Amino acid sequence: MKRRSLFLGLAGVSLLPAWAAPDNKLANGKLLIIGGAEDRVHDKLILKRFLELSGGENAKLVLIVAASSDPAAVAHTYSQAFEELGATQFSVLPLLSYDDAFKPEVIDPLQTADGIFMAGGDQSRLMACLWETPAQKAIHRAFHVRGAFIAGTSAGAAVMSRQMIAQGPATVLPEKDTVTFDIGLGLIKNTIVDQHFSQRRRLGRLLSAIAQRPDLLGVGIDEDTAVLIERQKAVEVIGKGAITIVDGRKMKSNFDEIESQDRLELQGLQLHVLPAPNRYTLNKNGKFNSRLHPSLENALQILVDPAPNRG
Repeated sequence: MKRRSLFLGLAGVSLLPAWAAPDNKLANGKLLIIGGAEDRVHDKLILKRFLELSGGENAKLVLIVAASSDPAAVAHTYSQAFEELGATQFSVLPLLSYDDAFKPEVIDPLQTADGIFMAGGDQSRLMACLWETPAQKAIHRAFHVRGAFIAGTSAGAAVMSRQMIAQGPATVLPEKDTVTFDIGLGLIKNTIVDQHFSQRRRLGRLLSAIAQRPDLLGVGIDEDTAVLIERQKAVEVIGKGAITIVDGRKMKSNFDEIESQDRLELQGLQLHVLPAPNRYTLNKNGKFNSRLHPSLENALQILVDPAPNRG
């Protein structure tokens, strides 16, 4: 990825202005991870929820369109949608290149935004703009320190995890080495996100990814569907479809015994399908409702636990 090798060689060199000094305080930030193709014309259920939880009509919202190959068209679509929802302080961040991520006109709005929305496109293109820049660190501080609401759809959903799927075909059955990974923002920990899940038949792809990284939780999100994560509080499924959680942490597989592109044998997987609308809330003792299967409760706990603050 562009300029990553440079930054990997600059460990310990601060790229942050004084305002971004490390802070151990963690706010109860919220994430909205959208499977793509969310309704922007009719009821706009997911966008409406984003506006409400960001603070309502007067919330300061910024849109990141760096993932898109046609950022002007994407910016126009969302600007119109949020205007129809009544948003009064919506702006498009002038972030289209790696160099832009160092500019005050990009950093300053991220410092004060109530809601940050990352549009779809190509997740590798988005991370090429953000990787180890002040803009990336400002997003982390907005979430971890100020408690800003961070949303991402499609490519913007993929970058929520630290290990993200960069590319890979939707194989009918899981196969070894069909998925390539790259580094995302890491706003959720120990998780891989896949989007357009049911519509593009990506279960085989996510299973292939989990076979390669069984230490990570797989979360597949359908189109016009989102998972709302309220850190240390709740997980909620919103929209028209479902999320699919694949847990391979206790799985046995033949991954190390077969050749690349061979079919995978996966034993002992845990798979959960959670349709919208459903909400899973921690009680005062930090536990989910007793009606949940223990493996689902454990998976949801991973989603609500804080990820590292990389700001």
